[in-house]
Amino acid sequence: MFTRTRTRRRTAVVVSAFAAIALAACSSTAVEAPSEEETEDALSAPTTLTLWTWVPGIEAQVALFEEAYPNITVNLENVGQGGEHYTKVRTALEAGTGAPDVIHMEYQFISSFRVTDSLLDLSPYGARDLEPDFTPWVWGQVADDAGVWAIPMDAGPMGNLYREDILAEAGITAAPETWDDFAAAAEAVREQTGSYLTNLPSNEGGAFVGLLWQAGAKPFGYDGAETVTINIDSPESQQVVDYWQDLIDRDLVAVDPNFTDTWYQGLANGTYASWQTAAWGPLFLSGTAADTSGLWRAAPLPQWDAANPASGNWGGSSYAVVNTTENPIAAAELAKWINTDPESTLLLATDQFLFPTLQSVLADDAFAGQELEFYGGQQVNALFAEISETIDTEFEWLPFMDFVYTAFPETLGAEIADRGDLRAGLTAWQDAVVEYALSQGFTVAD
Repeated sequence: MFTRTRTRRRTAVVVSAFAAIALAACSSTAVEAPSEEETEDALSAPTTLTLWTWVPGIEAQVALFEEAYPNITVNLENVGQGGEHYTKVRTALEAGTGAPDVIHMEYQFISSFRVTDSLLDLSPYGARDLEPDFTPWVWGQVADDAGVWAIPMDAGPMGNLYREDILAEAGITAAPETWDDFAAAAEAVREQTGSYLTNLPSNEGGAFVGLLWQAGAKPFGYDGAETVTINIDSPESQQVVDYWQDLIDRDLVAVDPNFTDTWYQGLANGTYASWQTAAWGPLFLSGTAADTSGLWRAAPLPQWDAANPASGNWGGSSYAVVNTTENPIAAAELAKWINTDPESTLLLATDQFLFPTLQSVLADDAFAGQELEFYGGQQVNALFAEISETIDTEFEWLPFMDFVYTAFPETLGAEIADRGDLRAGLTAWQDAVVEYALSQGFTVAD
């Protein structure tokens, strides 16, 4: 599900030095898989579960679940989105009371709850059997050799939405296939139309991380205990910032913060002729720039190597079960059922417009076959389903991604906004994250 992290100032985050150091001494206790009889009993006994989620309209899926399991009641609560949601979850867990059974969780925050040993391993409850049902790279976001920590719900594979009419005015008849093509198109669009081909946002770390992901960078790593790898300032990342440095220096791209009035207007009035965004972007754009319906088209991101298509991801979320639940069998079933039941998952994709992670829904004509008027009748969902197959499966996160995103607009983002030295901003971002990791008691691997 689309969520964006708004970052205005550095704030303290959940991971304390004590938690990081203590984790080695408090690893999860192995749980035996319940028997068929125990599972049956748990799912037929009168039970109340609490689910914290911000998915709009999720009442429909909850009603279907309660119909399938009539003795289970689900208390549905929306306690906020993004940072507010996670803060309340952590507060309840630390207090030892008031925590939900199942929680909505973006992929990049799973490790921050693992470091405090707060998530139930869903492997004993049949979650491992679900792996073939999901897109491979998405499964890698929720599972590793140590356990299955959540069940995927939605994702944000990245593509390119562009104004066909503006590119045509500049003499460009197809979406740029490579980043070299994109640079040439940026020059032509600026000269011939006065528009910028795109905007590189100075405030959005998630979007930039998606571009690094596409380029093969591995900026983050975590061993599940107390050692992290921080390689933000890598050769792959430097290639990305050098590319954008050239476009910025030649005034061929805008550098406005996104999700602001200026940015919304830029999409609607043709200031920006494209948007490199995630699979939730097509619907978002059709609401933001409704008067431009029929002028937009969708394509894969421009490629570094056209012979080996690749993309990155921006956004997406899952359902996890907290290890304090008193009803682990029922809670695990709720997380699994909502994200695997055919009716539930198709509704998520076609009624709530979450980009699916389940292979069966990605291939379902009710989803993939939709022809969107805003994009000239193009089957945009089918395109993003193909893009999803090109995402690197071995991308990891740090257990303090909230700090990583907070540091972005103060380092690399600041250089983007000032049209300054992006290499210096990349190094500053790296240094800030390393310093934070060490201050929290983590070992930073070479």
